[in-house]
Amino acid sequence: MSLKTLQEIVAETKASLHCLTPEAAKALMSEHSDALVIDVREPGEVAEKRPAGTVNIPRGVLEMKITDHTTDPDRTILLHCATGGRAALAAAALEHMGYRNVRVIDCSSDELITHLGAG
Repeated sequence: MSLKTLQEIVAETKASLHCLTPEAAKALMSEHSDALVIDVREPGEVAEKRPAGTVNIPRGVLEMKITDHTTDPDRTILLHCATGGRAALAAAALEHMGYRNVRVIDCSSDELITHLGAG
């Protein structure tokens, strides 16, 4: 058995998740005003540019910090990062924890800022 590349792992993970375009994410956020939009990038990345209305919980501490923001397993949670890879891995982790309404905004941070504005 050969080792999988990160790109292969991310592609497999995304195939099992609900991935959204920025337009679809914005529409979903309009329908669910309590949606939690999490930026899983590192604080230094977020300091440079941050989409409006997002909460920063870095991927490395997500499982430890998510309950500070929600303990409702049915709350709509949207995740994004710089390219979608960390967000996909984060979404899989949240689903594993029992969150049932998790989606990935599958685009770059710049593209998301174009749709949501800068925060």
